[in-house]
Amino acid sequence: MFNTENNCFHSLENQASEALPEQFTFPFYYTPNPLCVTAANEVKAYLENQNDFEHNFGLDPSKQGLKIGKMFGVMVVLTAEGQLGYLTAFSGKLAKSNHLKGFVPPIYDTLNTNGFYKQGEAVLNALNAEIDALENKPKIEKAHLKLEQIKLESSKVLEDFKLNVRSNKRKRKQLRVEAEQCMTSSELEVVLEQLKQESIQSNIDLKYLKLKCEADIRAAEKQLDALLQPIEALKQERKSLSARLQKEIHNQYHFLNAKGEEKDLISIFKATDLGQPPAAAGECAAPKLFQYAYENNFKPVAMAEFWWGSSPKSEVRRHGQFYPSCRGKCEPILGHMMQGLTVEANPIESAGKFSGDLEIIFEDDFLLLVNKPHEFLSVPGKTIKDSVLTRMQVYLPEATGPLLLHRLDMSTSGLLLVAKNERTHKKLQKQFIDRKVKKRYVALLNGVIASKEGTIDLPLRVDLNNRPRQLVCDEHGKQAKTNYEVLSIENNKTRIHFYPITGRTHQLRVHAAHHKGLNTPIVGDDLYGMPSNRLHLHAETLSFEHPVKREWVSFTCEAPF
Repeated sequence: MFNTENNCFHSLENQASEALPEQFTFPFYYTPNPLCVTAANEVKAYLENQNDFEHNFGLDPSKQGLKIGKMFGVMVVLTAEGQLGYLTAFSGKLAKSNHLKGFVPPIYDTLNTNGFYKQGEAVLNALNAEIDALENKPKIEKAHLKLEQIKLESSKVLEDFKLNVRSNKRKRKQLRVEAEQCMTSSELEVVLEQLKQESIQSNIDLKYLKLKCEADIRAAEKQLDALLQPIEALKQERKSLSARLQKEIHNQYHFLNAKGEEKDLISIFKATDLGQPPAAAGECAAPKLFQYAYENNFKPVAMAEFWWGSSPKSEVRRHGQFYPSCRGKCEPILGHMMQGLTVEANPIESAGKFSGDLEIIFEDDFLLLVNKPHEFLSVPGKTIKDSVLTRMQVYLPEATGPLLLHRLDMSTSGLLLVAKNERTHKKLQKQFIDRKVKKRYVALLNGVIASKEGTIDLPLRVDLNNRPRQLVCDEHGKQAKTNYEVLSIENNKTRIHFYPITGRTHQLRVHAAHHKGLNTPIVGDDLYGMPSNRLHLHAETLSFEHPVKREWVSFTCEAPF
């Protein structure tokens, strides 16, 4: 049971140790072991009723202040004496602390007041305060205003002078015409020379006026730069100190594995595509659990992580639900820490296999439509080569061009359009680009939604720390728009039609699950909802103009759920 003593080991009473799993959990895709569910339920019960710390998880509407949900982890372990129990941890900090009774400690405590990090942080804070004070000085604001004023005045003076030049030019032209009509050749020569000199002088005056304006602007810029130079020097000092501090922090993180080997954070990430550790690497729950287990001679048996609290603004996180470990930060670290353990096989590596023939819904001399099975790739992946594209290349050996016009997520089934030649592909591709192709998906949502129809408009971008998951991001996301229409309610589940206007990765899945969307994930969505026998999302209808026959055609393939 969960205890709040200094000992972080929590015994699992009335649980049979002989029924332990033979392989440790593959942390990036798993179904929680029953022992982990029991352990997680004890931690959840503690979180619901505890009075040991104060933290706003966003579950109590009456609480004021910043709402921060947290990822928690549980690891079932065996002690050296064979006692069965579990450890628990939280990601990052909780209640502004790294140390809470009952939870394993961090691998490195950045909040230690005597540690180099807090001392370095104090220096950074002092630099920030000094920079803010300098930036807010009236002299700097006045210098900024003076520079802008001089630029505006210079622009106005030059524009007025040029208007006057154009006016004088028209007058000289008129005088030239009049002189040519009424003057003798000798008189005309004198007048033309005078007009020429006026024109030359006008150009000279404009040149010197430009030089004066540029000099005035440079003088104002120099005055402003003199005031900003100390600020830039402080910013460079802050940048260098921050980089040194970050590197020194990374040097403090050393991770054990089941073989007793130790690796630091920098060497672990050196071999990855990132090349260096991302921010907060090593602060997640999973590495903390492994480290404490190895340091105390516990044998890891199984592990699970769950979210507690309100969902972040960008991600899809549901209160109390189990989630896999993040890939960007944790995959390289856990890859080292699990060495020496017998770990479940990565189910993703065995996914994407389909032994049957692809069902062709329609075919003529120019194109065909295929019904892609769920958990089958549209195009080859890094490790799995079998896909709709490779099957079509075999089926259509004489075909030219890229063949596929679009893709479906591996977990999504339904209609894919294939062009048999390059010309057909280009014509159809233009329809996709111009958004003239009409798509309709059918899905089953894991709950009941209030509205009958509507539009979801939430911009999406990839989660760089947890690919292939997508985030809702107003700042960097690409526009993603979906229309929807509810068909029926069945056993507390909603059957719905989706009409995607754009075609972003995981668009329908995120729009269904996100709290700013329908807040009701698709049944079987293992990324944004709960796993099931399959993702209940199917590309049901595809409508477009036939590129050769020039007639509107529509094809439907009923969902198998």
